[in-house]
Amino acid sequence: QVQLVESGGGLVQPGGSLRLSCAASGSIFMISVMGWYRQTPGKQRELVATIPRDGSANYADSVKGRFTISRDNAKNTVYLQMNSLKPEDTAVYYCNALNVITPSSLKYPELWGQGTLVTVSS
Repeated sequence: QVQLVESGGGLVQPGGSLRLSCAASGSIFMISVMGWYRQTPGKQRELVATIPRDGSANYADSVKGRFTISRDNAKNTVYLQMNSLKPEDTAVYYCNALNVITPSSLKYPELWGQGTLVTVSS
């Protein structure tokens, strides 16, 4: 059983920084794309950033220049460094993984983490 486990959320003041981590647990051979999404009450989940295995990251316009996504393929872990945080960044952040393949060639098309709350407030 492969799962995504997030950590690093919390309360931060405007202008502050947080770093989110998401580790894929279980026996894994490869993960094609990993990413972060966020959701606030009453709104649809939205893309924050994604990163394929080659490291060519993609960002939402609202976070470009402030957030940095990275991944460690050996650890099956993705990170989100969030700087210059704004109150509008407050949301539950979800980790996502596409095309997760196990050593026995079992394929998980898409996995989601349980979510971690980020609150930006003074």
